[in-house]
Amino acid sequence: MKIDGIHHVAYRCRDARETVRWYRKMLNMEFVLAIAEDRVPSTKAPDPYMHVFLDAGRGNVLAFFELPTQPEMGRDPNTPEWVQHIAFRVQDRDTLLAFRAHLEANGVDVLGVTDHGAFHSIYFFDPNGHRIELACPAPDEAAVMQRLDAVKWEMLDEWSRTRRAPKHAAFLHEKEFDK
Repeated sequence: MKIDGIHHVAYRCRDARETVRWYRKMLNMEFVLAIAEDRVPSTKAPDPYMHVFLDAGRGNVLAFFELPTQPEMGRDPNTPEWVQHIAFRVQDRDTLLAFRAHLEANGVDVLGVTDHGAFHSIYFFDPNGHRIELACPAPDEAAVMQRLDAVKWEMLDEWSRTRRAPKHAAFLHEKEFDK
C-alpha cells in the first residue's frame, strides 16, 4: 500500500474570483473547476462555500475555499510568515527570472533569487496573504541532492536529540553566511 500522489492541496481565500484571476494572470494557471454548496459534504454542517481548483501543472491541483459566513481569515501568529508557503517548481533559472520580472511589472513585491544549493527560489505573497515560492533546479541539483540524501537520517537523529541545527548540510549556505 502506497500513496499515489497529491490529489489537491486546499487553502482558504478571501475572494474566489479575485484568487482565480490573480493565479491566472500572475502564474498562468488554468481555472479547472468550481464547486459550491450550502452544506459541507463530509460533516453535513450548514456552511456555504465556493471551492475553486487551479491547474498547477503535471496533474497537480491547487484549490481554495471562500467561506463567507466564517470569521475573517488569519494566520497562526505563533508561526513566522516564511514557514508556511506553497512552492511551485519552474523549469529553469531563465523561467524563474521571467516570472520575477512579470510579477514585479504587475506590482508584486518579490524577494530573491535565493540560492538554496540544490535549487534557486523567489518568494512573494498572493492576494490572500499566502506566501508563494517559485523554485528552479540549480545547475548541480543532482550532486547536491545526493549529498543531502546521504546525511538525512543522521541529521534528523541529531536534531531529535539536541533541537540544534546539525552541520551536515551547512555547505548549502556557508558562503552566504560567511559574508
